[in-house]
Amino acid sequence: MAEFQDSGRVEQAVERPGLRLRHRPAWLPPARAAELLAALQAEVPWKQEAITLYGRRHLLPRLTCWMADPGCGYRYSGLANAIEPWSPAAAELREALEQLTGWRFNSLLLNRYRDGRDAMGWHADDEPELDPAAPIASLSLGVPRDFRLRPRPSPRRPSGLTSPAGYSMGLASDGSGCAPFNIALHNGDLLLMEAPTQLWWQHALPKRLRVRQERLNLTFRVVR
Repeated sequence: MAEFQDSGRVEQAVERPGLRLRHRPAWLPPARAAELLAALQAEVPWKQEAITLYGRRHLLPRLTCWMADPGCGYRYSGLANAIEPWSPAAAELREALEQLTGWRFNSLLLNRYRDGRDAMGWHADDEPELDPAAPIASLSLGVPRDFRLRPRPSPRRPSGLTSPAGYSMGLASDGSGCAPFNIALHNGDLLLMEAPTQLWWQHALPKRLRVRQERLNLTFRVVR
């Protein structure tokens, strides 16, 4: 596999009350992104997990894998993810992201959206295992998909923490407040979700039935 190389594209800051994102379009050049997509499709032990909602088991509408250092477990919706060792491609990406961000990511959730019928519902990555001060580094590979964000219907409010200036659900008559918005994530795009985004905002990947190709999403995290 070729040595990792940043494409050098300009970083774009996306900010709202309580939200801080750093978007690097085409962080990976197309040829490198295609190489990584093929490698991860082949070397990752993909599985379709089931979660419990309202007492019923449901298959996730995507394939997943949890890679992490020993002891870095992760649970959501009653699902305890089995820890898989770092694959060669994932380990290489982790080193590159450490150089870029200064953070040592000890875990990685991979999602494989087989086509536009696979999706992710509204949620925030705020499980107690995750370091709330650390960014989540999200890398997209494959077909472009819409990444949706909205203010949380019930924001987390740790003791003593007040709402960010200007934060509110929806738009007021004067145009102030927060409104849902969309970021189109393309092949090779990198999105850094920085604190305190997960406290105040949710994100989702909606279905797109006309999409026939695959997308992989890698979210590098720090487990406490």
